[in-house]
Amino acid sequence: MVLSSVPAQLNGSRPAGREAAILLAPGSSDRSHILALLRLGDFSQDAFLATDTDGAIVYMNRSAERLFGYRRGAAIGLPVGRLLPDVHEVNARLDEEGARSTLLWRGCGQHRQSGPLALAGAATHIPSPSGRSHLYVMRQRRAGLGDGDRDRQAELASLVYRNTSEGMLVLDSKGVILDVNPAFVSLRGRAEADVVGQHVRCLNSPCHDREFYRAVWRTVLETGSWQGEHWGQHANGELYPEWLSINTSFTEDGEVHRRVMIFSNIAEIKQAEAIIWKQANFDRLTDLPNRQMFHDRLEQSIRKARRSGGRIGLLFLDLDRFKEINDTLGHAMGDELLKEAARRLSACVRQSDTVARLGGDEFTVLLDDVREPRDIERLTRAILRSLAEPFHLGVETVFVSTSIGVTFFPDDATDAETLLNNADQAMYSAKADGRNRSRYFTVSMQERAQTRMRLVNDLHLALDQHQFTLDYQPIVDLVSGQVIKAETLLRWHHPLRGLVPPTEFIPLAEETGIIRPLGDWVFCEATRQAAEWRQRFRQDIQVSVNISPAQLRQEGLDFAFWGSHLNTLGLPPQQVIVEITEGLLIDSGDDRIRHQLEAFRETGVQVALDDFGTGYSSLSYLRKFGIDFLKIDQSFVANLHRGSADHALCEAIILLAHKLGLRVVAEGIETARQYRLLADAGCDYGQGYLFSRPLDPRAFEILLGAEADLRPI
Repeated sequence: MVLSSVPAQLNGSRPAGREAAILLAPGSSDRSHILALLRLGDFSQDAFLATDTDGAIVYMNRSAERLFGYRRGAAIGLPVGRLLPDVHEVNARLDEEGARSTLLWRGCGQHRQSGPLALAGAATHIPSPSGRSHLYVMRQRRAGLGDGDRDRQAELASLVYRNTSEGMLVLDSKGVILDVNPAFVSLRGRAEADVVGQHVRCLNSPCHDREFYRAVWRTVLETGSWQGEHWGQHANGELYPEWLSINTSFTEDGEVHRRVMIFSNIAEIKQAEAIIWKQANFDRLTDLPNRQMFHDRLEQSIRKARRSGGRIGLLFLDLDRFKEINDTLGHAMGDELLKEAARRLSACVRQSDTVARLGGDEFTVLLDDVREPRDIERLTRAILRSLAEPFHLGVETVFVSTSIGVTFFPDDATDAETLLNNADQAMYSAKADGRNRSRYFTVSMQERAQTRMRLVNDLHLALDQHQFTLDYQPIVDLVSGQVIKAETLLRWHHPLRGLVPPTEFIPLAEETGIIRPLGDWVFCEATRQAAEWRQRFRQDIQVSVNISPAQLRQEGLDFAFWGSHLNTLGLPPQQVIVEITEGLLIDSGDDRIRHQLEAFRETGVQVALDDFGTGYSSLSYLRKFGIDFLKIDQSFVANLHRGSADHALCEAIILLAHKLGLRVVAEGIETARQYRLLADAGCDYGQGYLFSRPLDPRAFEILLGAEADLRPI
């Protein structure tokens, strides 16, 4: 194999996939150099072949695959010696010459099917963090050429120079242009006669200042080469991005002989990179910055505010009722609403502020240089007014509002993650206070959030650790005064906090999904207790179990399991009452909920409608779903006296229920007067502190055993 040393570097195309992972591995100190080496490859008529430090092929352009007879990607991973049998001699010589050397060589290659190939080309090193990788550029040569035929080498070099798609020009040691290739003429739109003999500075771009070019040529003088992005200018004045490489050829005594400049138009590459960058950083629907871009800008704003001592405002917004509109009108209408909401938000803020969409119907507004809190107040009012205006979606007109959480840097937090969490908590506080409003973050919100998180974690363990118990509040027949029913009440005995109120842990259980196994446990334990009392006291005590709407959504109740459990206990389904709320009946438009409500009637389990009169009471629901009991809410009983509005309402509810064949339970009876007024009105049953507080199972058994008449004297 014939070898000769040349000082010029080669250009190529960017590797992809596994090749990029190897050639552009983290730690490489010359990543841009590697990109320049490989940028030409995919578009060159010459064969390009690159190896890793073990000599395995990691990149071949299409010309190389045609030259050696391999399909796309089929040669990746093969040892390079299979294609270039004499390659070890080339590599050894390269190692002797040094890391920046380039060798011209002639030798043999091996076609996959047809056998030996006569090749001529060049080889160079590729910088790598773990050793020396190599790049080989070659083409097939005609047979019969001697290894020492330098004229043929010159012919090959001239062929590449004249036919490559990369613009090239040759300078003398003083920077005067000696020659240009046809690709340069096409690329720059300038005839050869217009530039040959001119100093290379005639090609300087107006996009770069004098200091830029001084730095470029300072590097060339010190190292012999330079490469990087450059703005080229066509003869018609059009500017375009290009990749520029400058390399130097030295005489035997080390003096500058020639300099070679190579120009590659990278406009399409830059355009593709810009598209990819935008897709990675901007929301496709609203064209706002996405979560990733928002985090980047927030981090930048924090660094800037730290340096200047400024203040940042962060708003977290969530559209109210968006899910309802999305589900009702469809996702296409929902998308139009989001786009219009994004436009309105952007119109409310300064040009220097950032509006971003984090996903779904969640938006953020990042405000730099906030001088006065009242500025935020004006902005939140403007946003609330703007988003409260009607949205015209095709033929539909809809209304939404928004809930806004506000936090400040450095007042509330000094890092991006905590700031975002604070704004999120403040937004949820706004929703809890009635929506369509803004709330500022406070330390108490953070404390509540931390308490809530710990409670959720403990809730996951509570059932397995037997921390739940059931109490039973007697339900009394108002005529006989006997206990004939009991409402089951769930209690959580936390090992550190003691008794946790149901109003605290039931919503958490619903949000986290724990309510389903917890509800099954309550049903099993309550019915087991009812079966035991039935056997011991020879008395059928109905137990009522509260059903959360969350139990019927998602997977729903396991009626097969419930029925099997009742059969095992020998307890008739009629001894079980499930208590539901009026809100659950409104959700009956959901087929899953409607079918499960109908299943109660089919299995024989009775249904009580709790807190009747406080919600959207509808007679059609009572008739449609076969309700067995109405429970008058304690708010009507608390101030009950003869002739009052509450008295009239209670009488009306009782009369209505009886006309429909339903029985009535009054909750919260605490005085003898309340008892007498309800009994006189014909109420069937009552529960409250007048009769008994909720009791644990042992105390309830004592009450049953006494067979006491609990009517007041």
